[in-house]
Amino acid sequence: MDEQWSYVGNKSNHRWRWHAVDHATNTVLAYVFGRRKDDVFKQLKTLLAPFNITCFYTDDWGAYERHLEADKHEIGKRNTQKIERKNLNFRTWIKRLTRKTLCFSKLESMHARSSIY
Repeated sequence: MDEQWSYVGNKSNHRWRWHAVDHATNTVLAYVFGRRKDDVFKQLKTLLAPFNITCFYTDDWGAYERHLEADKHEIGKRNTQKIERKNLNFRTWIKRLTRKTLCFSKLESMHARSSIY
């Protein structure tokens, strides 16, 4: 799991996309948009419940530690490289989120539309 930051209009209007990727196939299992708050992470966790996930790989942001069982949660960069690469590719290749200057789009609707990759 990981979250990716962007903004709409100006940098004070943050936009976060939380998503989970299957570690074996590198496919997106679920995603949500919202602030970087625990309740938004809980929405993502609810979407992932039907998948019966046995291990979560994340960075060490607090929401993961607070809401994932310790025996199913592994923190570290070693197993998050795929999702971090996906974030980089997403920001680079999906031009609906970026402009010619690689700034961020000013339209919130563009952020919502570009979530499928």
